[in-house]
Amino acid sequence: MMTLVSASTLGRLPHLAGASSHFEPRLTRAGLAILALMLPTAFALAVDSRTLNDIPIWIKPLKFQASVGIYLLTLAWFVAALPERVRRGRVVAVLVAVAIAMASFEIVYVTLQAARGLASHYNVGDPFHAAMYTLMGIGAVTLTAVSPAIALLLWRCRPVHWSTAFWLSVVLGLMLTFVLGAGAGAVLSAGDGHWIGGVRSDAGGVPVFGWSRTGGDLRAAHFLGMHALHMLPVVGWIAGRVLGLRQAMSVVVVAASAYLAGTGLVFWLALRRIPLF
Repeated sequence: MMTLVSASTLGRLPHLAGASSHFEPRLTRAGLAILALMLPTAFALAVDSRTLNDIPIWIKPLKFQASVGIYLLTLAWFVAALPERVRRGRVVAVLVAVAIAMASFEIVYVTLQAARGLASHYNVGDPFHAAMYTLMGIGAVTLTAVSPAIALLLWRCRPVHWSTAFWLSVVLGLMLTFVLGAGAGAVLSAGDGHWIGGVRSDAGGVPVFGWSRTGGDLRAAHFLGMHALHMLPVVGWIAGRVLGLRQAMSVVVVAASAYLAGTGLVFWLALRRIPLF
C-alpha cells in the first residue's frame, strides 16, 4: 500500500546515495496532488459497480494516478540533485512545466472518462474521442521525453554527492525509460487493444498488474520500460556502495544491457501471443 506524505515530510527523508534530501518543489506538489487523487478514486472503486473490459472501471485511473504521481516525484528528486544554477535555469523551468501539464492532462482525461463510464484508451468511435486519444498519445510521449532531457542535464552536471555508479545508473535509467517505455507505448497505441491473442478481457489477469494470462499483453513491456528509472538506480546505488569504481560501473552497464534485453524479450513474447505468466 502506498503511503501519502506531505512535501515537508519528503524533505526530511534521509540522504539517499549521498544526494540532497530536497525535492524539486513544483514537481513534488504535482506528484503529491496526483497521488492524493487515489483516495477519492479508491472510494469510487468501492461504491461504483460499473465495469470496463470486465474489471471495475476505476482500476485504470487508480493505476495511472499511482504511476504518474511516482514518476513526477522521481523526477523531482533527480532534478533537485542538479546544481542550483541549472535548477533555476530556463531549461529546467520548461521541462518542469511540460511534465506537470502533460501529467495533469493524462490524469484528468483518464479519470473523467471513468466517471463518465467510457474508455479513455482505444476510444476512437467519434471525432471527439479520436482527437482526444491522439492528444493522449502526444501527451504521453512528451511526458516520457522529459526523462532523457533530464538525463542529459545530469550527464553534463554530475551531482557531486552521487557515486559514479549511481550517477551512471540514473542517466541510463532515464534514457531507457524513454526508449523502452515510449517504444512499447507507441506499439500499444497503434493497435486496437493491449491484448495480442487470448481472451480480450482483463478479468482473471495477473494480480495487481492485470496482464493477460491467456495471450500476449503489451502492457508488461510498457510497464518495465516506464520503470527503468526506478530499477537501474537501485542497482547503481548498491553497486556504488559495495564495489570498487570499475566493478561498480561494469555492474551498472551489464544491468542496463540485461534490462534492455529482458524488456525486449517480454515485448517479443507479447507479439508472439505468449503470456508472461
